[in-house]
Amino acid sequence: MKIFFDCDYTILGLDNTLRHGTLDTLDKLKADAHELYLWSGVGERWEVVEKHKLQDYFSGVYRKPTDHFHERLAELGVPFEPEFVIDDYPEIVAAFGGVWVPPYFFQRTVDQEMDRIYRVVCDFAQSGSSEDRQYRAKGTVLPLF
Repeated sequence: MKIFFDCDYTILGLDNTLRHGTLDTLDKLKADAHELYLWSGVGERWEVVEKHKLQDYFSGVYRKPTDHFHERLAELGVPFEPEFVIDDYPEIVAAFGGVWVPPYFFQRTVDQEMDRIYRVVCDFAQSGSSEDRQYRAKGTVLPLF
């Protein structure tokens, strides 16, 4: 499955640390034969890949559309539609399907989001869905509040 991880506030904090469990989760997803991609609304984040030595995990790094999500993929050089996204921006998760995660700002001792992400991806890979409350199916309409 082609899985797109958001960079800022999803795996990378304001303090430039990786969210706890990121490397372990990326290892498990690669071992499960998923193709992993990194994208960001501020552009291609190769400097993050290099600084945190993530080259072996990600098959590509792209700029993420921040509006008109499906329509802008080609314009931004994304060669195919994501099959699953992990993001702190609920609208893009609802558009493509995937899991919303609370924003990650600073390194802390208690953060189990990456373990949860792995479980949701496994659920989706097996059944095409997940019971996790933060999973969103592709095309989900988000409530306005």
